[in-house]
Amino acid sequence: MSSVVLETTLPFPVRRGKVRDVYDLGEEVLLVSSDRISAFDWILPSGIPDKGRVLTQIAAFWFELLGEPNHLVTTDVEQMPCLAEVDTATRSMLAGRTTLCRKTEVVPIECVVRGYLTGSGWKEYQASQTVCGIPLPSGIVESAQLEEPIFTPSTKAEEGHDENISFAQMVEIVGETIAEELRERSLSLFRRGAEYARQRGIIIADTKFEWGLLDGKIILVDEVLTPDSSRFWPADEYVPGQGQPSFDKQFVRDWLLTSDWDRQSPPPPLPEDVIAKTREKYVEAYERLTGQKFAWES
Repeated sequence: MSSVVLETTLPFPVRRGKVRDVYDLGEEVLLVSSDRISAFDWILPSGIPDKGRVLTQIAAFWFELLGEPNHLVTTDVEQMPCLAEVDTATRSMLAGRTTLCRKTEVVPIECVVRGYLTGSGWKEYQASQTVCGIPLPSGIVESAQLEEPIFTPSTKAEEGHDENISFAQMVEIVGETIAEELRERSLSLFRRGAEYARQRGIIIADTKFEWGLLDGKIILVDEVLTPDSSRFWPADEYVPGQGQPSFDKQFVRDWLLTSDWDRQSPPPPLPEDVIAKTREKYVEAYERLTGQKFAWES
């Protein structure tokens, strides 16, 4: 198994997110997906080996399959001029987890699409029979597939939680033309991605897309349909009316909930078996979607 990469250091201006180190190269951006994992709004002290590689490779797979205009230049570190002077060991560590992208003016909206009633949407539905203010029919059970996917935008928060907003509020922020284009393109992408994934034994319950403006055109940016930006469920275990097993942080969340961690103080390290099981689920998601063996086994 590969070693864990919790942080990278390269000679460029950097901004660190929950998972990725984002390096500013001027007209391009270098996204490095670390093996950091977060839960309950905390970044955990333990990482998941190869998690960053799984996320990077799944996103690259979808960018090619879906054919949507996007920011991707290459995921091959040997084709990145900015890394030409970096030593061999560092390049080896970056391999598979690094994406060179065109820089865009990022649209300040998370474009969330929900195909199933789960998570915060299920909680809201129980209280008001709505999801993000959108009325839904009565009698829908937890984890049920919606008649049609719904578009539920949110703001992009630098810290803390994103805030759900109405489509009308989105229009106020980005304008009607951009808002309508993003809604239609996000719904179309979700439908196409979910249909493909279902054929590979994965239900994509919901996801979030991010978009950017480049030369006056809107293109897909960030990651796309990964286990970190989406809820993946195994189709062969799907049972409406209850919560579902997932392909991402299930073992991590379950262990933390049974530990004595108070969620107010820094979280404890994860046990080795939880780390190993979580890695297995991320790798399984990659292998199911792509039909290929994960290339970074060691």
